Amino acid sequence: MHTAGLRSFASVAEAKEVSSGQKVGCLQLFEITHRKKDGSPMTSEVGQIMEKLKEKKAEYETIASTDSSINLENIDNRIITEVLGPERYGRL
Repeated sequence: MHTAGLRSFASVAEAKEVSSGQKVGCLQLFEITHRKKDGSPMTSEVGQIMEKLKEKKAEYETIASTDSSINLENIDNRIITEVLGPERYGRL
């Protein structure tokens, strides 16, 4: 379940990039499209997923602080895949 409505995730990301002037990553896009207007998660399950995503991000940031071979800019996709599983194409 998400809050993008009829807009594609790409158009949601583009609109956010235009308004903020910064590139929107996968994790940020998930947060944008899975929160209600009041800022709370869509469901309790989504809230739990968001917590897991934050924990993984913090984990990778801790590792990156001691290991310079880890590039945090490209880590969002890995975190999403670890928490949500591989990407699925098409409609369910």
